[in-house]
Amino acid sequence: MVQTALIISACALVLTGLFGVITRRNVIRILLALNLLETGVNLFLVSIGYAPGKEAPIVTARIAGPITPFVDPLPQALVLTSIVIGLGTTALALAITLRHYRAASRLTLEETGHAS
Repeated sequence: MVQTALIISACALVLTGLFGVITRRNVIRILLALNLLETGVNLFLVSIGYAPGKEAPIVTARIAGPITPFVDPLPQALVLTSIVIGLGTTALALAITLRHYRAASRLTLEETGHAS
């Protein structure tokens, strides 16, 4: 039940982000939509890595035997890496957006209308 709700929420975030990327012309709004899309993908990866009744893959005194079922740590590692990469790409995109604004005095992606 929880996993289904997480997957539905992830799909809603991905679709909302995709809609924002496709329909918006403001660069800041496109970046926000991309962040929504990224959050949806991360939530989806975490939700498919969820396994009820399994423990985190951390060996402690309570979890000492090889019989204890662990969840797969790969989706968690992918999401952690994705968060770091997303932060870097967002910072770079905002820096490029600032340069674009200083050069063009606008934050839209419309053509200027000059024919070649």
